[in-house]
Amino acid sequence: MKKKSLASLSSIKLSISLLFAFSIPPAFAEIAKEVAHEIKEVKTEIKAIKENHTEKSLHWTYSGNEGPEFWGDLSANYTTCKIGRNQSPIDIKGSLLDAELPAITFKYNMLTPSTIVNNGHTVQVNMWSGGEITVDNIKFKLKQFHFHTPSENKINGQSFPLEAHFVHLSDDNKIAVVAILFSPGADDATLTNLWKTLPMEKGDESKLDSHSLKPLEMEAKLSNYYRFNGSLTTPPCTEGVRWIVMKQPFHVSKQQVEKLQKALKQPNNRPVQPLNARVIIE
Repeated sequence: MKKKSLASLSSIKLSISLLFAFSIPPAFAEIAKEVAHEIKEVKTEIKAIKENHTEKSLHWTYSGNEGPEFWGDLSANYTTCKIGRNQSPIDIKGSLLDAELPAITFKYNMLTPSTIVNNGHTVQVNMWSGGEITVDNIKFKLKQFHFHTPSENKINGQSFPLEAHFVHLSDDNKIAVVAILFSPGADDATLTNLWKTLPMEKGDESKLDSHSLKPLEMEAKLSNYYRFNGSLTTPPCTEGVRWIVMKQPFHVSKQQVEKLQKALKQPNNRPVQPLNARVIIE
């Protein structure tokens, strides 16, 4: 029966080939091929949309039964949140390895943002272009940055009112995150620009002025940082992330922090995770 089915399938394929060869004019045959190719692409896009929708529909929060301690149980895709050994954030304390870290090259010129989005978990600035760092002789491009209040990483047990994560990707999709901590003080110039159109409700999105990030622009080599191997601080908690926490905090005013807190409705910091066998380098 199986051989007969295979023979029938071969016969059908041969018939189709003959049909294209002898029955349909070349122009129509070409159109048919293009249509078949487009159908295949549409099917691929539909599959990707369904997978993306499934991932996005998995609800997680920063408190309650869907909070950080339960993330690893919400989905098989989130298991690393529970069993990972190199999770972030951490408390940077104790005996640090003094390795005379090489300077990180920042090429933060012509920073052009596209939108600022409130996704219910954070407020995120998506980049249109600009922003690059070089770490381990690998170039990483700035894709987005977002905020956590209070801070996720700590220094010697000290929490900060605000932390920004600048997320960079290499050409082969490796991740490097530059974290900037904010101490209480005067208004931060970049936040002043961004908060003008701060989306106050989940799902809100605003376009940003192309000059909003001017205060952040620089081209420099910076070596005043902590370095460790970690993960994303939100599900799926992917590990293998290069973490760079800058030692010099920025300043932020109480009013700026309160406005972000009002937009987020709740604290959005994952608790610090065990260091395990990792080494923090400075």
